[in-house]
Amino acid sequence: MTTDDVRRMLDLVAAGPARLGTGEPRGRLLCVDGPAGSGKTTLARAVVAAAPEAHLLHLDLLLDGWDGLADVAATLVADVLEPLARGERAAYRRYDWHARRFAERVPVPATQLLVVEGVGAGSRATAPYRAASVWVEASTPLRRRRALARDGDDFAPHWDAWAEQEARLFTAERTRATADLRITTDL
Repeated sequence: MTTDDVRRMLDLVAAGPARLGTGEPRGRLLCVDGPAGSGKTTLARAVVAAAPEAHLLHLDLLLDGWDGLADVAATLVADVLEPLARGERAAYRRYDWHARRFAERVPVPATQLLVVEGVGAGSRATAPYRAASVWVEASTPLRRRRALARDGDDFAPHWDAWAEQEARLFTAERTRATADLRITTDL
């Protein structure tokens, strides 16, 4: 990831439609998707740091555990994107990975730029709300090293099953092919 990548993402989203909210200015949605360990979170944090009006939402906070990937985009749309598009308050149920259950509701502010990062963010369900979608990728060995360094023993027993869920989702949604921008983080 480079500062040029961040600038390209910000330019791309600024040129896209503002679809969140009913007043002026309306907010824009940037979705950052890609497989585990590709660098989505790092890239999304860099975008938010460069855009002070931005809010970052990590999609793994909406997942219903290790098997919740198939439903996460629909949850994002119903709990966050639809309400924001209507100019209403939005909130999601935060998944507590240690307790293995949903916890409190977390409000999502109306903002000029909402950056949603995580597997499933670039699904077709988010397309009506997006200003732009970015696909982030890296080699499988590098992604695995990154993910296990980040999440260690919590992720290790789930890596293979998670990778299969990702592959099914990305194929069904054509996530990489439909992204507005593709960034490789292992060059």
